[in-house]
Amino acid sequence: MKKIIKSTFILMLPLFIASSCSDSFLDENPPSAISADKMDNKLTLQAAVIGLYQNLSNYYTQSDWQGWVSVWQVGTDIVWPQEIQGVEIPYYNYSLLTSTDAAAARLWAHNYNIIRNANAIIYNIDNTPISDMTDEEKRVYSAEAKFFRAYAYNSLVTFYGAVPLITQPIITPRYDFVRTPLDQVNAQIKTDLLYGVSNLRDVDGKINSQSVPEQRITKDVARQLLAKVYLRTNEPALAEAQCDAIINSGKYSLINARYGVKASNPGDYFSDMFFKGNQRRSQGNKEAIWVLENENPSIVVNGSSGSPQQRRVWGGGYHNINGMVPADTLGGRGLSRIRLNNWVLYKLYSQGDMRNSKYTIHRQHYFNNPASKYNSIKGLPVPYGQNAQYTLSDGTTVNIAKSDTLAKINPYTLKWGAYDPNDVFGFGMWKDFIIMRLGETYLLKAEAQVKQGNTSGAAASINVLRTRAQAPQVSAS
Repeated sequence: MKKIIKSTFILMLPLFIASSCSDSFLDENPPSAISADKMDNKLTLQAAVIGLYQNLSNYYTQSDWQGWVSVWQVGTDIVWPQEIQGVEIPYYNYSLLTSTDAAAARLWAHNYNIIRNANAIIYNIDNTPISDMTDEEKRVYSAEAKFFRAYAYNSLVTFYGAVPLITQPIITPRYDFVRTPLDQVNAQIKTDLLYGVSNLRDVDGKINSQSVPEQRITKDVARQLLAKVYLRTNEPALAEAQCDAIINSGKYSLINARYGVKASNPGDYFSDMFFKGNQRRSQGNKEAIWVLENENPSIVVNGSSGSPQQRRVWGGGYHNINGMVPADTLGGRGLSRIRLNNWVLYKLYSQGDMRNSKYTIHRQHYFNNPASKYNSIKGLPVPYGQNAQYTLSDGTTVNIAKSDTLAKINPYTLKWGAYDPNDVFGFGMWKDFIIMRLGETYLLKAEAQVKQGNTSGAAASINVLRTRAQAPQVSAS
């Protein structure tokens, strides 16, 4: 074998020498995947538009970094970092924050990927003959692409300020990108969203008299994002008008009565919104404006473009305690990457506020595995169904959390809770994402009213939500 290899090398050596001495061997001509992405029929365009939803799904369903979910919460006034993964560290330790840290780099690449794909769709609709699509379909598809382009640019300018504005497909390599003035980027965002308000379908509406999957965006989705943009650009009157268009449409209503898959179980109507099977408009959630569908891919093929980690990030790691196993009533299996801080847990909510009920924030743990024993306490069996802190027959008080009340047993929100018997380990959080809902619309309206000096109007908007939550009212002051 060694002789064959040596002989082959000797025979090929002149070729290597000849190649290395040739000027053309050193010329760089890297292959590129850059193309105009020609789309000249409805099926191709439809696939491209649906691909934008998958791009967005990737944003929420990153499975390789649990810390990616934490990035958006640590450093705010509602949580503390707990079992950190790493990528989120600069977002609460600001001395390490840079414009190119791992999370920032992912955000940048993700948004420009959406922009690239949206530009290809818009360009082809405007410049390529497509004989098997009606004008209405072309307008709706273009409006969807423009919405996603605006969504991505709004994300970028929120974090970076001025960024390069690209509105055409890039068909040759470029190295000359510079920041576009912020006013120009904002103008493009507004133009794209206003086009969406005019051309997207109404909620529960159809295209060419054909039903459309409910997760596809609507005029009101564009209005909600446009309201946020107007707030960011200090145009509060325009923001309020967009909110009013949604609120006064008569097509949405705040959830204020029990409904859905667990309506007959103990609970409340606020927590009903966040159960799997209750989040979509078709499932009774008339508060939902935009819901991104998400299913266990082992049950529904391609039901998710990743394995969402929100439940593991938000939920406590109680399953690491002998005598406790993952359960639906406990929100499934968590790791407590972040945890609610003391202000949220003990000062934010007034007594009786439904948003602080045990069905929304889980506080009391109990032994739920009848087969386990808590061997470190006198070898006695764990009293099944008892609270985590209990008294033995000899009068000894036992707290199974011991000194750890942070990662294993700590109060946590059940909004992201989910338990799938097909995934007891909790590899992913297999339930839908409510991206926009009417409750947020009232908050945006209140912010717009405050910016205009209308504090009494803002109080009235806030009190709509507080009435629903059975919380005390706020005043204009």
